[in-house]
Amino acid sequence: MAEQYRDLQAHSLYCSRCRVARKVRERLLLVLPGYDLYEYRCEVCFSSVGTKKVSGAGSGKVVLR
Repeated sequence: MAEQYRDLQAHSLYCSRCRVARKVRERLLLVLPGYDLYEYRCEVCFSSVGTKKVSGAGSGKVVLR
């Protein structure tokens, strides 16, 4: 399989509060040695509409500025 489908991102998901599909923003929640956990939030009401787990994404290092 080609590398082009390795990491997919959602652009719009169904929001149960708005009761319609809305654009979403991806937010990094957790960085662990094995995977990164992301959360999708509605751009209109900012409620959580889903999560994404990316395996082997990071090195487990967090950089704060």
